[in-house]
Amino acid sequence: MDEAAVPDELARLWRIPTESRRGRPAKLDVGQVVDAAVALADREGLAAATLPRVAEALGVTKMSLYRHVGSKDELLVLMQDAASGPVPSSLDGTGPWRERLRLWASEQRALFARHPWLAASPVSGPPKGPHLIGWFDAGLRALRTTELDWAARVGAVMLVGEYVRGNAQLAQGLEAGRAGSGQDQAAAEQAYGRAMFALVSPERFPDAAALFASATFEDTGEDTADTDFFSGLDLILDGVAAAVKRA
Repeated sequence: MDEAAVPDELARLWRIPTESRRGRPAKLDVGQVVDAAVALADREGLAAATLPRVAEALGVTKMSLYRHVGSKDELLVLMQDAASGPVPSSLDGTGPWRERLRLWASEQRALFARHPWLAASPVSGPPKGPHLIGWFDAGLRALRTTELDWAARVGAVMLVGEYVRGNAQLAQGLEAGRAGSGQDQAAAEQAYGRAMFALVSPERFPDAAALFASATFEDTGEDTADTDFFSGLDLILDGVAAAVKRA
């Protein structure tokens, strides 16, 4: 690889050593800066991971961080890749493509649960870092046994990935919405369904009224979050299966 052709921000993302500068050795490296930023985001949310806060956590000045991180936008890209971490060993196996892609989605969901800010962080482009490329590679590998062309495989992986991200964002929003109510998600859904049943008339909203008149929002004792997640995922995988069959 011609390392001289790699832009500085990608060199930092891939931890490619650059020519050392003259003077005293740096107290920090890119990894320490990124780890401190991820720790702040995990504890207090993404908005807390500012350069001044990161500098404070590391006991250095804000300006000293620019030796390791070019900008706040670059820091976010570094954080996203670092928090994503290595691909779990569970995705190393082989098997039917649908089972593999379903497991890939489940592991992505677990990742967003560990780092809630990650699902809500802005996407500025395709994956660039080694960890995100690893996840992308694992998604593509799940579809290796299909006859789908590369464009279709990329589309399927992106569609499933965006579904998982959107589901995580929705779960976080619902959790924030019921904060302080003392209700879990099942109780909140039950209260919502009963309130809507009283308000939604079948003359004005016939199908919505039929939904709220059903037992859909009543507490069944099941984990509705899991049920809803995998029900939606299976609908997407049905679409991928149709494409695989056509191919």
